[in-house]
Amino acid sequence: MSVSKPPPPHSHFPPSNPSSHLPLPPSSSSSTPPFAVGPPSPAVPPPPSPVKISMQEHFAINVCPGPILPIPQISDFFPRFHDYPIAPPPPREKKVLKDKDKDGDGNGEKDRKRDREQDENGEFADSDDDDTYLGTLEFNLLFDQENNCLHCTIHKAKGLKAMDSNGLADPYVKLHLLPGASKANKLRTKTLKNTLNPVWNETLIYHGITAADMTTKTLRLCVCDMDRLGRNEFIGEVRVALKKLKEGESKKYYMGLERIAQTREGNSQAVDHGAPVAEEERGRILVSLLYITEKSSLIVGIIRCAHLAAMDSNGYSDPFVKIVLQPNMGKKSKYKTSVKKKTLNPEFNEEFTYEVPHDQLAKKTLEISVWDYDLGMSNDFIGGVELGVNAKGERLKHWFECLKNKGKKVEYWHTLTQQGAPCSD
Repeated sequence: MSVSKPPPPHSHFPPSNPSSHLPLPPSSSSSTPPFAVGPPSPAVPPPPSPVKISMQEHFAINVCPGPILPIPQISDFFPRFHDYPIAPPPPREKKVLKDKDKDGDGNGEKDRKRDREQDENGEFADSDDDDTYLGTLEFNLLFDQENNCLHCTIHKAKGLKAMDSNGLADPYVKLHLLPGASKANKLRTKTLKNTLNPVWNETLIYHGITAADMTTKTLRLCVCDMDRLGRNEFIGEVRVALKKLKEGESKKYYMGLERIAQTREGNSQAVDHGAPVAEEERGRILVSLLYITEKSSLIVGIIRCAHLAAMDSNGYSDPFVKIVLQPNMGKKSKYKTSVKKKTLNPEFNEEFTYEVPHDQLAKKTLEISVWDYDLGMSNDFIGGVELGVNAKGERLKHWFECLKNKGKKVEYWHTLTQQGAPCSD
C-alpha cells in the first residue's frame, strides 16, 4: 500500500532557484510585506502623542511681532462697572503713521499744519478717533447787535453714533447758553426719525443778547437721541465761545461731537458774584416807547421777554406783564397783557395807550412788572423795571430818547430786577 505525499502548499512565489535574481523573503517575521520588492525598509517610529496647549497659547501663535499692548476691556469705557475708581487706559500710539511721516515727502508736516489751523478756526478734520465715531455737526452763527439777536442755523449732522436697536437714531439738537444753562435759554430743533445723517436746516434765535453777553457766554450744542419709552440719550456736543464771533458776520462751523463732562451750571449760580448775576436770573424784557404829538398820547409796547426765571414746579412759568404809569391816574393808568402758558420766553406784541400831555411826562414814572399766573392762588412776582427821570443807565436813556424823538418808536432791552417789587399783584 503506497502512501501518496500531500501536495505542496500553494505559494505565489516561484521555487528557489540559484540563478533567479529575486531573493526569497526571510523566514523570520518582518515589517516588510511579503509582496514588497527590493531591500527591506527601516522600521517606522510610532506617531508622537498630541501636545495639549491652552486657548491663550493657541491664539498667540502666528501673530504679528511687536510690543504686547493691553486689550481694552468694556469696563474701561464704562467706569461705573468698576467697584473702585480707575483711570481709562492710555491711547495707543500710532507708530506706523509717524514712521510714514518721517519717510514721506513732507506730507506729514502739511497734515500737522492743517490740523493746527483747523483747531484754531474751530473746524473739524476727519480722523479715526472718538469724534468720528460720535459724528459731526454743521451749523452757522450770526450776531445781530442792532436787534440784540443771535441766529443759530442748524444745517445737518453726519455719521452719528447708532443709539437704537435697529442701528439708527432719532436725533435732535438742543442749545444752551453757558454759564447759567436752564430751560430759560434752551432751544431745540425738531426730531428726525431713523437716520444717522439728519438734515434740519432750522434757524433758532436767541433774543435779548447784548454785546456784553457775547464776551462772556459760550454756546453749547448737544445732539441727543429721542426715546419715547425712556430717557433721551446723549450722543455728543460742541461748544463755541461767542467772543470769537464778530458782529454781522455769519460764520460756518463743521465740528466733531465730543463727550464733555456735564456740570450743573444752572444750579451753581454763585450768589457772591454780585448783583449782575441776580439780575440776570430774573430775565429781560423788550419795551417800545412812542409819543404821538397829534393825539398827546404815549404808546407803550410790550414786545417780548427772554430768559425769565422759572416759578412753577415744572421748570416753567405762566407769565404776563403789568404796566402802571405813576403817579396813579386811576383805572386808565393800569394795564395787563394776556397770559402765556408754560414758557420762559413769551412773545406778547401788545400795545397800550396813555393820554398824557408831553410836558407832564417828565414827572411820570412807568412801572413794568412781570408776573407768573397761578390759578386759585396769588400770582408770583418774577421781576420788574422802572422807566422815568429818576431811573439810571439804559432806563433813563430810553425815557429821554422817547421824549426827545417825538413820533419815533424807541425799543430797548431791560434787565428785570427784584427791586421795588410790589407786595401783591
